[in-house]
Amino acid sequence: MMISIIGFAAVLALAFMRMPLGLALGIVGFVGFAELSNYRAAISSAARLVIDSGQSYGLSVVPLFILMGLMVERGGMAKELYRAAYVFLGHRKGGLAMSTVVACGMFSAICGSSLATAATMSKVSMPEMRRYKYDDSLATASIAAGGTLGILIPPSVILVIYGLMTETSVGKLFIAGVLPGLIGVLFYLGAVTFVVRRNPKAGPVGDKCTWVERFVALRDVWTTLGLFIFVIGGIYGGLFTPTEAAGIGAAGAMLIAWRRGALSIKSAMDVLRETAVTSAKLFMVLFGALIFSNFVNRAGLPAGLMDLVTSFEVSPLGVIFIILLVYIALGCVFESLSMILLTVPIFAPLVEGLGFDLIWFGILVVVVTEISLITPPIGLNVFVLKGVLKDVSVKTIFKGVTPFWVADILRLALLTFVPALSLFLPSMM
Repeated sequence: MMISIIGFAAVLALAFMRMPLGLALGIVGFVGFAELSNYRAAISSAARLVIDSGQSYGLSVVPLFILMGLMVERGGMAKELYRAAYVFLGHRKGGLAMSTVVACGMFSAICGSSLATAATMSKVSMPEMRRYKYDDSLATASIAAGGTLGILIPPSVILVIYGLMTETSVGKLFIAGVLPGLIGVLFYLGAVTFVVRRNPKAGPVGDKCTWVERFVALRDVWTTLGLFIFVIGGIYGGLFTPTEAAGIGAAGAMLIAWRRGALSIKSAMDVLRETAVTSAKLFMVLFGALIFSNFVNRAGLPAGLMDLVTSFEVSPLGVIFIILLVYIALGCVFESLSMILLTVPIFAPLVEGLGFDLIWFGILVVVVTEISLITPPIGLNVFVLKGVLKDVSVKTIFKGVTPFWVADILRLALLTFVPALSLFLPSMM
């Protein structure tokens, strides 16, 4: 236990000293393993982990889904998705903010990235909300909160990485994220309703659209929604594996972008280059996390934690609540991927040892990670918005997102007490 705690503290210290997280995890994991055995064994173990993981067929799903998301972003599909949501919700109080949340959910279902969703939707929906004189706090909060859905609604790169680290089915993790993601959209709509009831001037009504305009808007997004349904439906129905689905999704997104005239040779090369760079960064962090995980397992941390929990006679569900509180605390100082890579090697064996389903736990981890994206002082989605909207203060955005992260806390409690919400669809695969 003690050497594992020292190793964890060393990773935190190196991370706060601005060392890249993947490098910090790899160095501490390598040195720790070597001290427990010897350096020859540590070199052999680290090399085997990197080679085996790098050659894993399942890992190819990461760059393919990243490519799919970038193609969707370049294809200009965010504006059409927002328009489709607006024609049905815009005439309500807070309707434009509701449209933003729904559009974020649809866009993130294909993009898979919270930060990209927030950055893209801010350019699409913010001008409209300002035209109708929406309060900046509600407008920016709906974008920041809606963007967090990108790491839960499949395809999600974070769910892929969690699946690889815990050796759970990526396909089942994807399907497990569907209902919690839809619940998240509903809870966020409830948060918008709460805000506009307290202050009707924060979200004035927009124009009411005719049914002809609604059908036209739906016609414009059928290819995008069809791609999502085909990819996720194919995984659910067993037509293809998540890796094959990623390939089909990337090819489909590329074809849609090309047909819209948004894909030139130069832009295609830029997308491929960005995909390669992003994937390399993710792989670097993942390899470091695997080496660190090998060290803590060698040190016996999972067994030590299990003995500690048993000695305190804490109920299994009580342990889950303690873990979630740790995640909420870490979310105040760490970004989402770093937090998952640091903690999953420690908590997953303990959770599995207590008899809980790792797919259910994975959904809880992602939901609590979503909360960290909009809570101070880090709140990455908030700072992404600040970077795009220079004239809006960080204080204004954080004030606006308060009802949304309260809604997230309620959703987290619901998913914790009712595991069937996460496990029903995977059980039907």
